[in-house]
Amino acid sequence: MIQTNVINSSYIHNVKKLLFLGSSCIYPKFSEQPIKENQLLKGYLEPTNKPYAVAKIAGIEMCESYRRQYSCNFISAMPTNIYGINDNYHELDSHVIPALIKKFTQAKFKNTPKVKVWGSGKIFREFLHSDDLADACVFLLKNYNSLDTINIGSGEDIRIENLVKLICEIIDYKGNIVWDKSKPDGTPRKLLCVNKINSLGWKYKINLNKGLKSVINNYIEKHGDKL
Repeated sequence: MIQTNVINSSYIHNVKKLLFLGSSCIYPKFSEQPIKENQLLKGYLEPTNKPYAVAKIAGIEMCESYRRQYSCNFISAMPTNIYGINDNYHELDSHVIPALIKKFTQAKFKNTPKVKVWGSGKIFREFLHSDDLADACVFLLKNYNSLDTINIGSGEDIRIENLVKLICEIIDYKGNIVWDKSKPDGTPRKLLCVNKINSLGWKYKINLNKGLKSVINNYIEKHGDKL
């Protein structure tokens, strides 16, 4: 409802340019890797986030239709998984990186001997720092004017079990990790092909190790007294 109103209002009020952000989950569950933009609607979606994906796809189609019918300069970009400072750390609806940071930071401060993590740890995910996403958005607003969707990502992914190890190393947590395989893994891999945006002159700057350190330090600084 939000995106429908914003896109239509942008047309009514003659907005010069609109950037609509989708998500990597719009692509089929078993897409070819890395996922090129033309993979959209080429297969079945991941069931656990299908409603969200369908809504995002509707936004993409709406932008394309307004562009064709009314010549609106509406563009659509598909970011990968985003993390950054001031993320959502809620216990029930946070995403993977903030959820892991909260779990292992609490375990470190409370000397908890083991931590349970959802899934098998065997799947892969790509991550991009929110500062890089913001930089990419400004870049596209200045340099991209095409009907076609464009991916935003690092072009690199990591196995979740290795992500957990990296977070544990930064936090210095030395307890045991228990994988809860009763919880869903989701899509096996979601690595975006970023050749298109790279060819235009944009590339991410903040590697995962550096980004995680800054986010973890910020989290401890802000929430350490409550742990």
